[in-house]
Amino acid sequence: MPRPFRFGVNLLDPAPAGEWQARCRRAEEFGYDVIQVPDHLGMVAPFPALVAAAAVTERPRLGTAVLNAGFWNPTLLAREVATTDALTGGRLELGLGTGYVQAEHDRAGLPFGSPRARVDRLERTIEELDRLLGSGELPHSQRVPLLIGGNGDRTLRLTAEHADIAAFTGARLVPGSSTGQLLPVGAGELQESVARYRRLAEGRKEPAELNLLIQQVTVTDDRAAAVRPLVERVPGATVEGALELPILLVGTVEQIVAQVLAQRERYGFTYLTVLEPYMEAFAPVIAELGGR
Repeated sequence: MPRPFRFGVNLLDPAPAGEWQARCRRAEEFGYDVIQVPDHLGMVAPFPALVAAAAVTERPRLGTAVLNAGFWNPTLLAREVATTDALTGGRLELGLGTGYVQAEHDRAGLPFGSPRARVDRLERTIEELDRLLGSGELPHSQRVPLLIGGNGDRTLRLTAEHADIAAFTGARLVPGSSTGQLLPVGAGELQESVARYRRLAEGRKEPAELNLLIQQVTVTDDRAAAVRPLVERVPGATVEGALELPILLVGTVEQIVAQVLAQRERYGFTYLTVLEPYMEAFAPVIAELGGR
């Protein structure tokens, strides 16, 4: 039996308290299981935003998607995690990644480093969190569910060894981009990444939950028109190829439901995260798939 679906929404835009909390309540009303926040300069500060979300919601978990390990001292991060988990009633779901936007590190005056150095930082962060949370060194702390996002072999190995949730982006960094420009990967390439992860995770006692970040949700009767702007921006892209991308959910509600079910069958994705602009568009899909 496959895992039942879970659905998350990644809230991106800073807002005054009333507006922020209204959006969080709306996410809960739509049926989202997880309210997530990113870790990018110019967006919300993750931990206060999640505490504010917890104050006006009851059911959803609260997640970081994902923290940039290079922004955080691991020992101080453990304190933030323990405090936020306590203040949210144990609803925190911690997402970690290596970070991929060099320009943000430059603005913050922090080293970016090579891919190897960034994975080393992520590994040290995971080890320190494992050591501190629930050890008695931090008051009221416990281990929280860990999500790790990334596609490289070393990151996938860390994910296989430590993560409760393996998160896939369905995109890759444009070579040489310092601003985090991403290109979508095709269905075959994504399937290869999932297969590599599964090989690395063969010895696990319990399988991890598989998460996919969805980049676009468009409910429409004209699928081709909906993806044409993307096709025009990506060299060599075609409408047919775009409609097969796992990170785009385009069509009628019935067609999107069928696509989500097919992706669970093909890849094992049972935890889908949509970006805030598509929170309302995806709500009818949640209504159709809830409990399945």
